[in-house]
Amino acid sequence: MTIKAKQVRNSKGCSKQRGVYSIEFALVGAVFFLLLFAVLEVGRLFFVWNILTEASRRGARLATVCHFDHGAKSAFDPMLEAALFDKLPMAPNLSINNLQVSYLQIDGTPVADVKDIILVRAEIKDYQHQLIIPGVFLTLNSPSFTTTLPRESLGVTRQPDYTFCFPTAVP
Repeated sequence: MTIKAKQVRNSKGCSKQRGVYSIEFALVGAVFFLLLFAVLEVGRLFFVWNILTEASRRGARLATVCHFDHGAKSAFDPMLEAALFDKLPMAPNLSINNLQVSYLQIDGTPVADVKDIILVRAEIKDYQHQLIIPGVFLTLNSPSFTTTLPRESLGVTRQPDYTFCFPTAVP
């Protein structure tokens, strides 16, 4: 009779604690995985912002040494695509609509004549970054990334031809 009394007491004592560890793991695990994904997303955000900085730098560099549309004083689309890593999906939703190349005078105003170009500015604007954190749906508007360089050849060579810096010969 004493053995049965011990078993009943043990079974009653254990029944009160059954499932506590599962609930603790669910609570702590949810917070842990939310923080883990948040840390990974912040790392991805910094990576994308680094890509945007590099894209503006590449755009300015290509615009200083490559031929452009003299009539509209704007960069050709293949030049913009080359600046954005030739359509490689480095940053999601990044397109040539986000990259603006401007040909400027020394004071930063747009040029009226091609001969007045002193500076070239490439700017990434209106880019939105979607965070992928489970349960948290945020879209961040990125700041504008700007690179300004002094003009170089602008695609003009010693010969009467122009330097095209994209895969096709003429845009």
